Amino acid sequence: MERLVRRLPTLSARTQDVLIAGFVTLLQVQGTHSAIEREPELGGPAEALGIPGNALLMLSGMVLLVRRRWPIPVFIVTGLVSVAYFGSGFPDGPGWLSLFVAIYTVTAHGDGRRSLVVVANGLTVLAVVWIATADDGPQGVGWLAFRIGATIMAAALGESVRSRRVIAADAVQRAEVAERTRDEEARRRVDAERLRIAREVHDTVAHAIAIINVQAGVTAHVLDKRPERARETLLTIEQTSARALREMRSVLGVLRGDDDGSPGPSLGALDELVAVGRRAGLDVTVTGSVPAGVVPDDVDRAAYRIVQEGITNIIRHAGPARVTIGLELAGGELRVSIADDGGELSAPAGPPVEPGRGLAGMRERCELLGGTFEAGPDGDGFRVSARLPLNRVEAAAR
Repeated sequence: MERLVRRLPTLSARTQDVLIAGFVTLLQVQGTHSAIEREPELGGPAEALGIPGNALLMLSGMVLLVRRRWPIPVFIVTGLVSVAYFGSGFPDGPGWLSLFVAIYTVTAHGDGRRSLVVVANGLTVLAVVWIATADDGPQGVGWLAFRIGATIMAAALGESVRSRRVIAADAVQRAEVAERTRDEEARRRVDAERLRIAREVHDTVAHAIAIINVQAGVTAHVLDKRPERARETLLTIEQTSARALREMRSVLGVLRGDDDGSPGPSLGALDELVAVGRRAGLDVTVTGSVPAGVVPDDVDRAAYRIVQEGITNIIRHAGPARVTIGLELAGGELRVSIADDGGELSAPAGPPVEPGRGLAGMRERCELLGGTFEAGPDGDGFRVSARLPLNRVEAAAR
């Protein structure tokens, strides 16, 4: 049965209006004629209705052809026809069907409050006319009560249909908005993850390459004169590259979906990071400490990356220098600072180092956690400072 219903052609609104107008007109005329024939004292339809009565019945039915286009004018026309019909003393019958359809159309296709006000005012006028022209006796009172009750029901039915249509449209709109929001959220998460991975790759690769570059230069310089020193630098290169490969494997594991769950870099590995910096020629001093498990993982990881990037920038731009790394927990935040004394600015040979994304990456990490970041000259050297709140951790900073 459901398949049969789905295969039936859907009628257009215009076709529906033509069918409804023709059906209502036929019912009004034929029904009124049948009602008159059941009362011989009226003398038959020709005598009781004549041309004016039949014309009013047909007019009120045929005007429904334009009920969707002009619902309020159609309601006014059918109301005036009802007033003229009953005011002229024509016999009662189903001549009110078109009025009920017109009332339903006004409320079903209207705008709610305004349509109900128009219908209520019109029904008040009609009720007064119907009461004034109603026949005395039980039958007349019964027909009067039926007409008033039916008009109210038609208005209520139309308003119910309109409300359901509005609710359905709102539901569809909310579903579309929710779908767009989900898509936008998915794109935002993808973009955030892409930026996170880009930062991780940059920090890992930039730090490793900077250390390897310095150590390779030292190796070339001391290979013949101090072979034991060359072995130390080669060992540093090996350790640095191995660590970089481990971190890169971890990042790629997230992309492939086979993350082994190993912890990411954290301040717990700060001593190893400082040792690598010292082997690269830096005189590193660390003030303060952060006990394990005190700060959230994301803050811990961001602080480590900031220190790592700070050391990398000093190696690349200042060469051997005195570096002070400060860590402090105060006021519900972790404060990190990396400062250098300028180092041997004229010592590095070779092409100049072009500025990269280091400072921008550090600033992004701070802002994603709701923190602040400052960087600028400090005497002959350079200083970066970051404040990372402990109570606001964003997933995008992972």
